[in-house]
Amino acid sequence: MAAVKLPSATAARAACIVGSKCQSAQADYPDTVVASALWHFEPTMQAALAAVADGSFTAANYGLYSYMKEGGCSLAPLGTFEGKVPAEAMALVAEREAAIRAGEYVVEVDDSEPVSS
Repeated sequence: MAAVKLPSATAARAACIVGSKCQSAQADYPDTVVASALWHFEPTMQAALAAVADGSFTAANYGLYSYMKEGGCSLAPLGTFEGKVPAEAMALVAEREAAIRAGEYVVEVDDSEPVSS
């Protein structure tokens, strides 16, 4: 668990803000974590259970149910940063989120191994 908190702890010591993923880290770092991407497993589970129930379950790529378009992720509330993020930035976030949910914007996922710089 310490590895998950390390970037936020480092950012707190450096007096900068960061985002977190899969869970909100703002409770631990209220002055550091401005945004978090939350993962929701429910769409994946619902799709798998529906396939089991109708007899069509097979090994398949259920990863797509983790995408925002499918309800598999969302942005956490701003919490302590509410009202501190410029309205123009929030409007851009809302616009992009709506485009993703509507299927008008696709976030490309790069699963290649990162290369050290």
